[in-house]
Amino acid sequence: MEKSKGLILKFLICFALLIVAYIPTFKWMVDRWLAAESYYGHGFLIPFVSIFVAWQRRGAIKASRVSTDMRGLAVIAAGLFIHIVCAAIKLYFLSGFSFIFVLYGLLLFFFGKDMVRNLVFPLLFLLAMIPLPLVLVSNITVKLKLIVAEAATFVLNRIGFPSARDGNLIIMPSSHVAIEAPCSGLRSLISLLTLGALFSFAVKVSYLRKTLLFMSSVPIAILTNIVRVTMLATVNDLYGEKIAMGFFHDFSGFMMFGIAFAGLYAVSRVLEKGIKDGEIGK
Repeated sequence: MEKSKGLILKFLICFALLIVAYIPTFKWMVDRWLAAESYYGHGFLIPFVSIFVAWQRRGAIKASRVSTDMRGLAVIAAGLFIHIVCAAIKLYFLSGFSFIFVLYGLLLFFFGKDMVRNLVFPLLFLLAMIPLPLVLVSNITVKLKLIVAEAATFVLNRIGFPSARDGNLIIMPSSHVAIEAPCSGLRSLISLLTLGALFSFAVKVSYLRKTLLFMSSVPIAILTNIVRVTMLATVNDLYGEKIAMGFFHDFSGFMMFGIAFAGLYAVSRVLEKGIKDGEIGK
């Protein structure tokens, strides 16, 4: 017992030093979380969710065999090297990844691979708090806007609203709708991927099904956003921009996210109960 308390104390001291070393990276993260039109407003919640998940596994963690693993030192050294280099050139995205790498090394060194095995998901889930580089965000946003505009135009023409696409602009007989960054669906995609990771961890299914559930977040997020943009374009054409881009714009966003969440839950239930093992695989 005394040995375990000593290990925990040493780990906490090293963890506190690690936090201090990564202050510039954390400051960058917080700035991105709080930025206008941020795609990572949920970043503040991620560490608490990881802690909660780890707490839920406290039984398995307590039962883990504690042993010092020297390989952890190599992981720590590699992670700190990446952090020092990236912090020096202000490449905080990779520095954020290295923090999780170093934390893994600390846990491995002090407590061994048996305990780390039970903490893999809480550690990996911390990746959800690291904002993507702005260049990558911009590229993804442009592609999503074009996909959504093209798909919404196709649907509008099929339901009796003649439309044409010009870049990210949907042109209709008496109106037009521009698909800007907030309507690209990237925010809902990132949020749904985060939820998909939690759903995948929670369901009692094979790893293949967990992967399918997580990956289903992508088409669900894109499809619901296409439906939203189609609805906005329809309302805009029938009732005008003031109504479409006012209350209905915000309401439809919340409504579609709720539908996306329900879709993700439905997929999890199907994978958990509705399909025999032999049909998808173990």
